Formats: sequence, C-alpha cells, structure tokens
Amino acid sequence: MEELFKLASNYGLPMVVAGYLLLRLEPTIRDLQKSINLLSIIIAKQSNMDIQEMNELINVRVVPIQPKQ
Repeated sequence: MEELFKLASNYGLPMVVAGYLLLRLEPTIRDLQKSINLLSIIIAKQSNMDIQEMNELINVRVVPIQPKQ
C-alpha cells in the first residue's frame, strides 16, 4: 500500500490509475483481439479471399511501445 502512495506522489494519481487499469484490462484486451481476428477470418472466407490474403490481414500487428527504464 505504501508503494502505491509513493507512485501516486511521484507520478500523479491519474498515471497510477491508468497503469493499474491497463494491467487489469490486458487479458480482456487480448480476448477481444482474438475475437476480432476470428471475425476477420470469417469475413475473409465469406469474401472468397485466399489463404495468403487472410494471413496478411491477420498478421498485421501494431508495435507496442516499450516503457523506458
């Protein structure tokens, strides 16, 4: 608990809350990403796309920002 107070005093409460929520919501975000990929495959199959195009569509990734240490 004391560590949370130190973080809040050093970085500000909004930053600490945003970090906490990001850590808590990460599994949900990953599940949503899987669902979006699955829906993309279904739509691609219905649009008669070939396997190569489907893989390119799904494997487009956003590069995560690494925190500075």
